[in-house]
Amino acid sequence: MGSSPLDNRPLDIDGERTIGQLVADASREMSTLVRSEIALAKAEVTGGLKIGGKGAGLLGGAAFMGLLGVIFLLHTLAQVLDIWLPASAAYAIVTVLLFLVAAVLGLLGKKALSQAKPKPEKAIAEAEKTIAAVKSAA
Repeated sequence: MGSSPLDNRPLDIDGERTIGQLVADASREMSTLVRSEIALAKAEVTGGLKIGGKGAGLLGGAAFMGLLGVIFLLHTLAQVLDIWLPASAAYAIVTVLLFLVAAVLGLLGKKALSQAKPKPEKAIAEAEKTIAAVKSAA
């Protein structure tokens, strides 16, 4: 085993490390601990954002293709209604239907966004445990 830089420090009269050395070591260890907690939080948030970004891209592509399909479906519906009604009335009915669907989807989307929780819960829990341990040790 190699020797630690702490082994080469001068000791006090009793052969123990000095208070200053102990405080410096504790400060260094706290700094390392804080950096590791920050790294954990970054990793947790970054991982979630990558997955969310990929999902958002795929949903965007699906939405575009769905939009094209809906356009053709609604045009077909207006043409079918044109059999019984004037064309302007058929397209008016389809337009109102579109606005109703848009309103429902908008409300559902707003509800989903209000329930999103993009905070690093694991990192916060670990930080709280660390703070509690430091307070109980002091």
